[in-house]
Amino acid sequence: MKKILLIVFINIFLTFNVNAGTDGEDSLSEQGSEQVKDCFEGFNRAAFKFNRGLDAVLFEPIAKIYRSLPSPIRKGSGNIVTNLSNLVTIPNNILQGEFGKAGINIARLTLNTTIGIFGIFDVASGLSFIEYEKEDYGQTFGALGAKEGCYLVLPILGPSTARDAIGSAINVLGGDAWFNVTVKNDTQYFKDSDYYFSRATTGVDFRAKNIESFDNLEENSIDFYASVKSLYLQDRQQKILNSKKIIDTQDDSDWEEIDTN
Repeated sequence: MKKILLIVFINIFLTFNVNAGTDGEDSLSEQGSEQVKDCFEGFNRAAFKFNRGLDAVLFEPIAKIYRSLPSPIRKGSGNIVTNLSNLVTIPNNILQGEFGKAGINIARLTLNTTIGIFGIFDVASGLSFIEYEKEDYGQTFGALGAKEGCYLVLPILGPSTARDAIGSAINVLGGDAWFNVTVKNDTQYFKDSDYYFSRATTGVDFRAKNIESFDNLEENSIDFYASVKSLYLQDRQQKILNSKKIIDTQDDSDWEEIDTN
C-alpha cells in the first residue's frame, strides 16, 4: 500500500508539465482558470509555500547539477523517459479514438526501444515518424467530458485537479505498462528502483530545462500562486483540446515540455 500511495503522489507531481514548443509558438494564459474552483485555497497556498521552500533547498540545486552534465547525457536520459511515456500515451490515444496517432507512437516506441537502445537515441524522428503530444488518463477523462473538479496543490507533489489525480491513480491500477513490469510484477529484468529512477529523472529534466522560466514567472507575477495555478489549468485544457493556438501568457518565456506520464 505504501508503494501504491508513493507512485500515485509521484504521478500527480509529474502532471505539472507546462507545455509550449521550443520555438515559442505555443503559449499559456489565465483564460479559463477561473472556471475551476479552488475549494481548498487555504490548504493549497500553504502547500504551495512549502513546495517553494523545498524547491529552493532541494529540487532546484539538483536540477542545476543535472544541467551541468554533458549535453549527450542529458539528451539521452531525456529521450529515455520520453520513450517510456509512450507506454501511457498509446492506450490513451486508443481510448480517445486517435488510432492513427497510436499507430505512429507504437512505431516510435518499437524503433527507439530497439534500434535506439531503450530510447537513448531518437531514431524514429530521423525516419520521419512525427512525435505527437503525450497523453494521459486525466486528459482522456477531459476529452470524454469529465470536469476538472477542485484544484489541488499537494505538499512536495505540486499542482493537480481532482480529475487529474484520479487519472494518475490509474497508472498504478494497471494503466502504465512500465509500472506493471517494474513495481507491480516481479521480473528478473527490472527492479522497483528502475521505475522510481525514471520518474525522478523526468521531473529533474523538466526542472532543469525551465529554471529561468520559473524564475522569470515568479519575478513578473503579482501572485505567484495564482500564476502557477493559471498556467497549470490552461495547459491541461490546451492538451485536452490538442490545441496549438497562440494565446496570451503572463510572460513570454518559452517552456520546455517533459512529459508526465
